[in-house]
Amino acid sequence: MAKPIELGLVLEGEDAKEFFRNERNPIVSKKLVEMFKRDSVPKSSDFRIF
Repeated sequence: MAKPIELGLVLEGEDAKEFFRNERNPIVSKKLVEMFKRDSVPKSSDFRIF
């Protein structure tokens, strides 16, 4: 039988509350949006030819 996967991270108290707040309402900066735009187009170096 397969063993369950242990994630190893347990958030409790204020850490758990902050995590769920950030999940519901993530803060996205203009710098982060630009990074995603810049890196969203595949480059030829992203592909490997065997």
